Amino acid sequence: MVPQSASRSYYIQTFGCQMNVRDSEQLAAQFEADGLVPAERLEEADVVAYNTCCIRENADGRLYGHLGHAASLKASSPGKRVVVAGCLAQKDRDAVMRRAPWVDVVVGTHNLASATDLLRRREIEGPVVEVLDPSASPSVALLRPPVRGSRGPSAYVTIQTGCDNCCAFCIVPSVRGPEISRPIDDILGEVRSLVAAGTLEVTLLGQNVNSYGRDITRRRPLFADLLRAVGAVEGIGRVRFTSPHPKDLRPEVVAAMAETPAVCEQLHLPLQSGSDRVLAAMHRGYTAKRYLARLAMARDAVPDLAVTTDIIVGFPGETEQDFERTLQVVAEAGYDSAYTFEFSPRPGTEAGAMTRSFIPPEVVAERFDRLVAVVERSALERHRARVGLVEEVMVEGPSKKDSSRITGRTRQGKLVHFPPGQSPRGDGSLHECQPGTLLRVRITGASPHHLLGELFTQAS
Repeated sequence: MVPQSASRSYYIQTFGCQMNVRDSEQLAAQFEADGLVPAERLEEADVVAYNTCCIRENADGRLYGHLGHAASLKASSPGKRVVVAGCLAQKDRDAVMRRAPWVDVVVGTHNLASATDLLRRREIEGPVVEVLDPSASPSVALLRPPVRGSRGPSAYVTIQTGCDNCCAFCIVPSVRGPEISRPIDDILGEVRSLVAAGTLEVTLLGQNVNSYGRDITRRRPLFADLLRAVGAVEGIGRVRFTSPHPKDLRPEVVAAMAETPAVCEQLHLPLQSGSDRVLAAMHRGYTAKRYLARLAMARDAVPDLAVTTDIIVGFPGETEQDFERTLQVVAEAGYDSAYTFEFSPRPGTEAGAMTRSFIPPEVVAERFDRLVAVVERSALERHRARVGLVEEVMVEGPSKKDSSRITGRTRQGKLVHFPPGQSPRGDGSLHECQPGTLLRVRITGASPHHLLGELFTQAS
């Protein structure tokens, strides 16, 4: 690597899920330990890193579009270095360099901790590709990054990486490898460090958090023990987790949610399809009836539980009858919101090879619109039911769309926009609306995607 000075900087562009966000924190910690400082804009950085996702087909196009911009930047600044990391790097390997020969380093999901070493090698050897076999290498996501005071009031904590499921549509197992769990003591140590640095809320991350610890011990469900232990850390205010698998959501975990005050009243429970035939083809391991029973169990145990989900439209071979069944289950579930996706074939997956059963794009698009209408109807109904309630909201900062408003989230994870207002103590409230502040906000309006409110009083 070119000799460093205080003026050398880095910029990280992150694509994809929360796990990728956490991996980017690992990458940032490396760069800063190596003497780089964060740049505000990509164009200003000496090192530009793209931490990639490959879950959706358009992820490839998005990355190579960004790399085209990077090529023009390098043309005017030859010393700039470009790093491609993460899931798409793991999948495409040498193909990244073939399609974008101006890239300096390609590093996969399981050796992201080598990024700065690879940048040094690049200065000696030229462009470097190093991607390890995920089934034979520990994941960088299990490493604890240095805790930085700038991380803010919310933080992600990886508890597990990889996945042992075999969903027909999913490429995650091939790029993230098999499930590996972190020891509880290591997780608790990180949470305590975060709290000491000012973090109020943590989100526990894993591809299937409900199976956490099965590679450590056969006793189940270890995740319930972890929830209780994290919730008992002194100073922690809120605990969230994502994502559980419906087939593994057990009564002990639901009891831990209900009995641990810090665990938020929020559950992301991916449905994917309401058709038993499609669920079997996806290898999801449950029926719609079993899914709804698990959902009812959670709602019975956790008062005022907010539930979100994932749904795929147009899985190969999906009939109109299959899709109608999905609409029925979605309506019965009454979600607070849903992440809806059109099926995206991924190379190397079972579903990606079902080319003869692909649904015409125009049919998928029409079904997608119908699904969104059902989801938004239930979301709006649930949000309207909250009008008049006073919610505990954790401030995130000024609204991105309206700087005169503050944005925050309830314990249920619902987005609330509200004006700073006037403090009941008469000293103004702008200073109280810093990120991480807990405020009490009266809900005054609702839409399918957010709530509106007004400052009520500061939470005790």
